[in-house]
Amino acid sequence: MSAEGVMEEPLTVVIDGAEPPTAATVSAVQAACDQAEDRPGRGLVAVRVGGAPATGWTGDLDVMRISKWERALRRLERLPRATVAVASGDCGGAALDAFLACDIRVVTPGTRLLVHGDTTATWPGMAAYRLVQLAGPARVRRALLFGVPIEAPEAIALGVADELADDPAGAIAAAARLAGGLAGKELAIRRQLLFDAATTSFEDALGPHLAACDRELRRPVAEAS
Repeated sequence: MSAEGVMEEPLTVVIDGAEPPTAATVSAVQAACDQAEDRPGRGLVAVRVGGAPATGWTGDLDVMRISKWERALRRLERLPRATVAVASGDCGGAALDAFLACDIRVVTPGTRLLVHGDTTATWPGMAAYRLVQLAGPARVRRALLFGVPIEAPEAIALGVADELADDPAGAIAAAARLAGGLAGKELAIRRQLLFDAATTSFEDALGPHLAACDRELRRPVAEAS
């Protein structure tokens, strides 16, 4: 919600996984990130994803374009706003990448998350990294090594998805209500602490957590002045 208590319309991005990440796809994500960073308030970024690549989908890709795509996803992953992804149908390639980069991940009935490949192996993109971070290597081994689809109920069980919903618009509205009272900059700090907790020792984590606590304790004083 805004300062006046009015629910803001989510910034919405649509990613078609049937196409490889193009310059237009990168620009669409970057544009949404620009808007969210320009107004780091209490609104939501909604990412609608679906579609999966066909055989030969990597034919026009190069490492430079993949790098630009991953940088755009990293911005999405660190935004000073909450993000929600809703997946429908088969979801692979760029659609899977964007889905996994969001805070709240919703699948509709019949959704399948797909790590695509060719005749030699599955695609070694950062979706594999994010799946392991979310579910652990053993639980997604078949998907990453052999391209076995992750069906919607399994995605929920693995923690790769948070919710199964028949109504994508309703799921986005529910996510907006969930995040409605949160300040974007503070959410981004909590998210980074969450990311770091998986790989950081207690001793190294203590300083950033204390700094965040100090920031929160000082906030009422700053707001009153």
